[in-house]
Amino acid sequence: MTSGISQNISYPAPGSHPYRREDPAVAPFVIVLFGATGDLARRKLLPGIAYLEQSSLTPDIRLVGTSLEDYSDDEFRALVREAIDSFGAHKLTDEQWAQFAAKISYVPQSDGPQALAAAVARGEGELGPDVQRLHYLSVPPKAAQAVITMLKQADLVERSRVVMEKPFGTDLATAVELNAFVHETYDESQIFRIDHFLGKEAAQNILAFRFANGLFEPIWNRNFIDHIQIDIPETLGLDARANFYESTGAYKDMVVTHLFQVMAFVVMEPPTALEPRAISEEKNKVFRSMLPVEVGNVVRGQYTGYREEDGVARDSDTETFIALKVGIDNWRWAGVPIYLRTGKRMAEGQRIVSIAFKEAPRTMFPPGSGVGSQGPDHLTFDLADSSKISLSFYGKRPGPGMKLEKLSMQFSTQETDYVDDVLEAYERLILDAMRGDHTLFTTAEGIESLWERSAHLLVDPPPVKMYAPGTWGPNAIHQLIAPHAWRLPFERVWREKKKS
Repeated sequence: MTSGISQNISYPAPGSHPYRREDPAVAPFVIVLFGATGDLARRKLLPGIAYLEQSSLTPDIRLVGTSLEDYSDDEFRALVREAIDSFGAHKLTDEQWAQFAAKISYVPQSDGPQALAAAVARGEGELGPDVQRLHYLSVPPKAAQAVITMLKQADLVERSRVVMEKPFGTDLATAVELNAFVHETYDESQIFRIDHFLGKEAAQNILAFRFANGLFEPIWNRNFIDHIQIDIPETLGLDARANFYESTGAYKDMVVTHLFQVMAFVVMEPPTALEPRAISEEKNKVFRSMLPVEVGNVVRGQYTGYREEDGVARDSDTETFIALKVGIDNWRWAGVPIYLRTGKRMAEGQRIVSIAFKEAPRTMFPPGSGVGSQGPDHLTFDLADSSKISLSFYGKRPGPGMKLEKLSMQFSTQETDYVDDVLEAYERLILDAMRGDHTLFTTAEGIESLWERSAHLLVDPPPVKMYAPGTWGPNAIHQLIAPHAWRLPFERVWREKKKS
């Protein structure tokens, strides 16, 4: 198979993790934010950069925004302030805002490469000789090549890193083409393909939970685990993204770039160290071991009313929902089905990874005891910002006789003394990119492997089945997962921390 990977990845030496205190301080950065007036920038990136700038985590920075709008510096600063006030989890005082605003400038994209280079040069002049550049491409995938070309024309490639938003291609051929194009300008070590799901504390906690605990590490395999579910339903609709979504759909938008990446954390082999190169190697082994996605193991859905949305074709076959079964053909996971589900306009918005353990023999328990009546024992990770973990199991109900019911032990970062230290996903990933840490980012090899295994589905997708908004998808999802059952909706609720 022809690959677009033409550069060796250069990572920190093993044992020199970028977060260790003895590492030298990170150099100051000029952050160039392409698509600075867009929805993602306003909701996540601008508030996140503002918080990082006020914290002690980042070096001194300057922010240069650029987009299609013909704004002045002051008009862009007003947009940034509104974004922070509307969407930021951390509000700024007037004094903090004045300090941050002085570090912000804006260049309309129509002013061309030289104007952008001049704005970056002004920021670098304020930061000193060791300054680095971070280019964040918050732009549609089809605009990525134009931005890379502009950076090259502006002579802004040296001393820089580039953060790219998904999707990374739409199939194997386009992924290879995109990687090859970017590699003409940037070395793989300079490229950070972002997946904000992996920036969540809960996603990283999967690694800690698996590999730091003798209770779970020995049973994390096909001998003890029956099946795995990764379930990410959304209540939101298109949110003015019809032009993008109509040509993409749920599989390309969510599964390749999010759900499969989370799956790799769940099933990968222990890395030799918790450092970027070792973790990337193990994730890529998962993708190479993944069986091709078979059309018969996929349910595609479309919510009723999608075809009436502005920008959507009246005969559209684009899926707004997808559920599928995949397998990993290696010694640890052979025969263990992994079920993935995501969609728009569904009953609830959730981020759930659920591990179902094999059931114990039941013959010793009397009839009517309730053993097994509520399904197998489950270990559940909630990938929301509260980073919850739950272990469910059967226990005896108090009183006479042997009556069993499902119990659970639960944990949340909201219950610890470190709740204020939790970084929002984009904050964490922007910080990692400045530190040069690829641990939570996707490689060219990994992306190309996933598109290769998706070829059958992309060439001959099953027809979409309609589902009503506010439901859990088409009825066919139950045949897909049988004899098991979907974990959502939950039969129980998460316990919340009691307010003192």
